[in-house]
Amino acid sequence: MNDFINLPKIMGVINANEDSFFKNSRFEGLNAIVKIENMIENGAQIIDIGGVSSRPGSIAVSAKEELTRVKPIIDLIYEQKLFEKIKFSLDSYQPEVLRYALDKGFKIVNDITGLQNDEVCEVASSFKASVVIMHMQNSPQNMQDNPKYNNVILDVDNFFKNRIKKAKSYGLKNIILDIGIGFGKSLDHNLILLKNLKYFKHLNCELLVGASRKSMINNIVKSEIDERIPGTLAIHLKSIENGANIIRCHDVKEHFQAIKVQEAINKAKIL
Repeated sequence: MNDFINLPKIMGVINANEDSFFKNSRFEGLNAIVKIENMIENGAQIIDIGGVSSRPGSIAVSAKEELTRVKPIIDLIYEQKLFEKIKFSLDSYQPEVLRYALDKGFKIVNDITGLQNDEVCEVASSFKASVVIMHMQNSPQNMQDNPKYNNVILDVDNFFKNRIKKAKSYGLKNIILDIGIGFGKSLDHNLILLKNLKYFKHLNCELLVGASRKSMINNIVKSEIDERIPGTLAIHLKSIENGANIIRCHDVKEHFQAIKVQEAINKAKIL
């Protein structure tokens, strides 16, 4: 049975690192728990915890350092049994960090490398976890250095097909696909993927979109990171229209309201 049935779902973002691009998403220890409880109250069905920045130009850290960052939050989530209220996801591609989180009640592996590492597949399979396969061209260090595609829709589609096949070979059944907005894409690439999101429905997997406060908004209308909620909502509401099942965002309360209003309009009778 798929983990995500009443769609769309909101995935709130909590960062346990000092270099995430949006400073207001960074939390530690008890402060993170307060924010998590607030997100749950405001309508989040999933919360994604991350210990390493993946913004353009960011530098990878060791698995040991990553675990040091996220362990206090994971431990508090486990101690307070928050994993019984909603699902928790770990934004990581380090097997030992993922294993620690999954052993503490986490249910989702959110892998920006799209299951590149076989050991990540093995760990996810051993816990019967759901997996988010994200598309990224190259790595965070160089992904925005003039990204090019023969055909961005078909290239991303082929990537998904290959990684879905790999996931299934490890017995992974609950597969979510993330087109990777801003991960090795120009503004045009991002816009084309969003407009044609329904194309990926033929893969029979849930679709996740995460464009929260990203620079593509600034490339359309000049704006600082803390000024991009309107643009974020515009992208995410259109993504839901185009088939997105899960929206990954920093601003849960605002998204919950916008999605509920959109649902009300869609349910209105046609005269």
